[in-house]
Amino acid sequence: MRRAAMPFLVGLTGGIGSGKSTVARLFAELGVPVIDADELVHGLTAAGGAAMAAIRAEFGPDYVDSSGALDRARMRGRVFADRDARVKLEAILHPMVRAESDRRAAQAPGPYVILMIPLLVETGDPHARCDRMLVVDCPEEVQIARVVARSGLARAEAEAIIRAQASRAERLRHADDVIQNDGSVDALRQQVARLHREYVACAKAR
Repeated sequence: MRRAAMPFLVGLTGGIGSGKSTVARLFAELGVPVIDADELVHGLTAAGGAAMAAIRAEFGPDYVDSSGALDRARMRGRVFADRDARVKLEAILHPMVRAESDRRAAQAPGPYVILMIPLLVETGDPHARCDRMLVVDCPEEVQIARVVARSGLARAEAEAIIRAQASRAERLRHADDVIQNDGSVDALRQQVARLHREYVACAKAR
């Protein structure tokens, strides 16, 4: 159970390429604190990061680059082809990410905080962690096109990442709120503004 001292927490999630980062930026423009789990992972797996000793011990030096950071491309290929490897990596990273995100949330100003967690559904009951769950949704074909365009991954690689994540239907089943991302930033901004008013009211009524 979450500590009573924590602010109202909104878990923001969605499949790869759904537009989570754009939505998070729009909330941030309204002054809402945003805690990005991917950003925390990058810090933990940078050279000298707190997770690197455990990753080296579990996976060996081949997954550490010359600077001492995680070799992300090699690890990505491993974990999307090997479920056991993915579970082992998550067992190292998830407790560290949760502890740091909780620390930041407890210190954040404002009535509520956005926790942007791509694997929020995959890591257990989202409502055990968050007061509300917000899903950014779009068709799978749009996800694939965006991932290929922005990252240079082959279509098969993008599809493999999507298959490794919770399904679109599963995310929507857990959602309290849904933002439909048709590619229009103006439409996203309107949806974010509406939800911002709702979340402020919910936080005050808590």
